[in-house]
Amino acid sequence: MAQIAKYGKDKIVHTTYPDNFSTETETTISQFVNLASDPQVKAIIVGQAVPGTAASIDKVRETNPDMLFICGVVAEDPGVMSEKADICTLVDEISMGKTIPTEAHRMGAKTFIHYSFPRHLGYATIANRLNIMKDTCKELGIELVEVNAPDPTGDQGVSGAQQFIIEDVPRQIAQYGKDTAFFSTNCAMQEPLIRSVYEQGAIFPQQCCPSPYHGYPAALSIEVEGHEGDVDYMLNSIAAKLKEKGQEKRMSTWGVPINMLMIDAGVTFAMKWLDGKVERDDLEAYKQTVNEVAAARNVGELQISTYVDPEKGELKNFLLLLAPFHDFSADN
Repeated sequence: MAQIAKYGKDKIVHTTYPDNFSTETETTISQFVNLASDPQVKAIIVGQAVPGTAASIDKVRETNPDMLFICGVVAEDPGVMSEKADICTLVDEISMGKTIPTEAHRMGAKTFIHYSFPRHLGYATIANRLNIMKDTCKELGIELVEVNAPDPTGDQGVSGAQQFIIEDVPRQIAQYGKDTAFFSTNCAMQEPLIRSVYEQGAIFPQQCCPSPYHGYPAALSIEVEGHEGDVDYMLNSIAAKLKEKGQEKRMSTWGVPINMLMIDAGVTFAMKWLDGKVERDDLEAYKQTVNEVAAARNVGELQISTYVDPEKGELKNFLLLLAPFHDFSADN
């Protein structure tokens, strides 16, 4: 909606994929096709490239081979998606295999609980990150414990997955103590996880998709209405809540809503391309656009690297984004 407000309804159309996207691939494909059926649509920016996106791109390209596709939060195989989309972006899950346990260690963690489920562990980047986390935790003297949580797209749904987190966090703290860091690979689990960690004094280095808006507002009862997009307000509000519990040195996130940044950068680059200011395959111009958007959000320069596929090598159009942690203890 921010992009519609920025560029106007005459330039932006918007839709969402189905909640149960894992079992409704045909619906996802039809939504892509419907967007592309409008002759005025020249670029499609995918906020979360869920499973089914690659097939959707193939279907669109059958009749619209020149459609520009910029995909963020890519969940399908990088080697496949790099061949389908013009540009792919993802948080640097590979580097996060080191940065998240390192941040947890800095906060005093002795144990690291990793919540996930088979579907997510089937994603190449998530599986790779977990392996790096294991190695990093071993180097730091942290015990990593894998916990199999319910898949929110499964029979128990989102509510079942969230209830599991609410019930399991106290069990883990009772067994391992408060110097336990918690991490989940799933977005729907962030709110109950943040709330439980906050209330019981454990450690929370980062969400799966780092952002001041991801899980923190609802978990800490922070009012969002009237402050949409105001990152400084949200960071200051989170800091105030954490200090009430003495948790300002035990919980963190990035100082930028990274998924929003991916959409913003994608739309901004597409507009530049449509205006003839950049070439569609100018990756350096895209990287510059990412940091222009980050600067506008008062975030320092992001580290941007390329994904290296174990079989295909460097995927030059598959970009990984890494931002610094936000230090809540430094806020006034």
